[in-house]
Amino acid sequence: MDNKKPMPLSNAETASFCAQMAMILKSGISSLEGITIMMENAGELHEKKALSQICNTMLATGNLHQSLTDAGIFPDYMLNMVQIGEQTGKLDDVMDALSDYYQKEADLMQTVRHAVFYPLLMGAMMLLVIFLLLTKVMPVFHQVFKQLGSEMTGISGVLLQAGMFFNRHALLLLVILAVFALLPFLLSKTSAGAKALQLATRKLAFTRELSDAISAFRFSNGMALTLSAGMTPEEALKQTIALTDSEPFQRRLESCYLAVSEGGDLCQSLLEKGIFTGLSARMAVIGSRTGVLDEVMHTIAKQYETDIDARFAGIISKIEPTIVIVLSLLVGAILLSVMLPLLHTLSAM
Repeated sequence: MDNKKPMPLSNAETASFCAQMAMILKSGISSLEGITIMMENAGELHEKKALSQICNTMLATGNLHQSLTDAGIFPDYMLNMVQIGEQTGKLDDVMDALSDYYQKEADLMQTVRHAVFYPLLMGAMMLLVIFLLLTKVMPVFHQVFKQLGSEMTGISGVLLQAGMFFNRHALLLLVILAVFALLPFLLSKTSAGAKALQLATRKLAFTRELSDAISAFRFSNGMALTLSAGMTPEEALKQTIALTDSEPFQRRLESCYLAVSEGGDLCQSLLEKGIFTGLSARMAVIGSRTGVLDEVMHTIAKQYETDIDARFAGIISKIEPTIVIVLSLLVGAILLSVMLPLLHTLSAM
């Protein structure tokens, strides 16, 4: 018997499932029949197995929310929204909105990965070039100096010794670099490590602002979805608190929820707690007064999405030339530390 816990779906996979369900429901096909159709067309074994379990539970309970919950592969937020969709009779609209929501989450994570990957790759290339200079090029110059009856001294001598050390302990250095490269990833997998990384990144102004923008995007996107499903502002706020993984932002949202539950105005609380500022806050107030807060929240989410893309593009545009400049200066300094003494020796002959 296989007791292995099923792997949760990624944001992209969740978006795909919700999109298929939305299309099925809008076509007038029942949830059970739709799951059966999806199971017949599934290509992967694990996908067929999960859909088969959902189908069996639906046959027994007739409840899509319970079937998806028992599968154990869907995020809690989606499950809550499916339950609301079934209760309000808007399951097709909810599934359609969930598809957009999780696709945006997938796009956001892809943007984050690209923003991190390119600087790391360039940094690795820079270290490789310097390593080759020290371990392969410096010994060649050392032989040239010996043939000229001289020795490499000063900075060039130190660099030569460093290259020889790196050559002797290349494997150890590789392991150390791998540990440092994997450390942030490993820390992010534990709650304590994730908190430590958050505290470290929030000390930097640009990462703190970026983190707040991402949290505000997730919050406004979630509010648009929950409000359009027929929730009250208080209920919608409660549902969306857990969508962000930033603890400071969560605490601010919890303060907003407390204020709203005590009779306070939602938009005023969002402004006072710093969830929204400037134009976004004014748009939320107008949306609340005119009864189209869900549409306004959707517009705010789009604005934050554009802002996040621009921020990441700005970070990459600054990091890439900086790494190139640093690499050029380091390579130039290493070569000059060798060439100047060599020219001096040749001129003295």
